[in-house]
Amino acid sequence: MRIEFTKMHGLGNDFVVLDARGAPLPNVDAGFAAALADRHTGIGCDQLIVLEPSDTADFRMRIFNGDGSEVEACGNATRAVGLLHGAPARIETLGGLVSSTPAEAGISVEMGKPRFDWDMIPLAYPMDTHAMPVAWEELVNPIAVNVGNPHVIFFVEDPYAIDMARLGPLIETDQLFPERINVNVAAVTSRESITLRVWERGAGLTRACGTGACATAIGAMKRGLVDRRVTVTLPGGPLVIEWREDGEIVMTGPATEAFRGSFDPADFRITT
Repeated sequence: MRIEFTKMHGLGNDFVVLDARGAPLPNVDAGFAAALADRHTGIGCDQLIVLEPSDTADFRMRIFNGDGSEVEACGNATRAVGLLHGAPARIETLGGLVSSTPAEAGISVEMGKPRFDWDMIPLAYPMDTHAMPVAWEELVNPIAVNVGNPHVIFFVEDPYAIDMARLGPLIETDQLFPERINVNVAAVTSRESITLRVWERGAGLTRACGTGACATAIGAMKRGLVDRRVTVTLPGGPLVIEWREDGEIVMTGPATEAFRGSFDPADFRITT
């Protein structure tokens, strides 16, 4: 038995996509996901994506980070599977239902509505999530938002001056965040543009993070720093984020299929 896969990326945030909509796969667990994601002994990716049938949407998308942890949402992966699907789709995720639509600039994704209540992030105890009274060295007073998964955003002068390789994991695993947290450092460069770097929960520094771009744009909008449609530029490239009047977040950007292949599940300690 061999399992077919598609290698894809969104602005360099890369995925191995397994399509189980037509036939079930062997059990996909944390160990399997981490083994496939390993860039030395596996296929290599930031996230493993598994597509399955859904009773409430066109299909279900499961998302495993490189460390094997299963997470609620991934904006770049949603664009990738939207490209793979090739038509408008409603997609079930652990973070809720999202929709993808082919667009002139790539794939547009309706990511749902942001949540700001402390227990929806979640935080360990109540506090103002719009200007959190906390700090990690030079990173102070962030805003927290859940856009299907949890994010904390710090606005700074220069995101590239922040030692994210050191501070990112400290903040991600702080006891304030019982489900860990995605860490964003951003600079607002105009009313229509933001520069962003992301330390992704369970994956580390990433070239692009779609939910991070959404969360950061919403945070900047809540603070009155930008307009309701902005371009967020990450190391891998730009995404356009719009916060519609109905409360829905819409993310638009490219997705790319890199190559296809197959593997023997026995090589990754899977039993059928």
